[in-house]
Amino acid sequence: MIILILGLLLFLGAHAFTINRSGRAALIGRMGEGGYKGTYTAVSLIGLFLIVWGYGSYRAAGYIPLWDPPVWTRHLSVLIMLPALPLLFSAYAKGFVKARLKHPMILAVKVWAFAHLIANGDLGSLLLFGSFLIWAVFAFMSMRRRPVDEAASFVPNPGQDAAAILGGLIAYGAMIGGLHRYLIGVGVFG
Repeated sequence: MIILILGLLLFLGAHAFTINRSGRAALIGRMGEGGYKGTYTAVSLIGLFLIVWGYGSYRAAGYIPLWDPPVWTRHLSVLIMLPALPLLFSAYAKGFVKARLKHPMILAVKVWAFAHLIANGDLGSLLLFGSFLIWAVFAFMSMRRRPVDEAASFVPNPGQDAAAILGGLIAYGAMIGGLHRYLIGVGVFG
């Protein structure tokens, strides 16, 4: 559990720090943009590795139950997850979804975390998914308050929306079809 917590602190801490624009600018001033990006990437990757390792170790040692979610929450979770991967893919597309939502990846993280929280009633899941949900809520609120960056604006392309949504739905189908069991070790439907 300690490894999971350390990974969450590193990964989410690095991502939370980027929200602090003045602190980020000061570090870039000291380290240079390449140094900052390299350090940010290294800390994030180490944190992600520790999250995966820590959560896997926690599951192998046995879950620590907090509550017993009803079976229907798993089915509801599958339904709630439907927009998550299309939203994630939309973060990399210059379409109307990104233009309207501004931060579809953060919304995807919120959907993913909430869906997994309602379907899992153990301590490790509460730490993992709860931490991501809390981070995503605060990150989204912070980013919505930022002034609009005119340089980052673009003309939305509906073709990119279609590709992102189609790619996300294909990935969603693959997760239901067995990829979740292969990658995570747990099938979507048990």
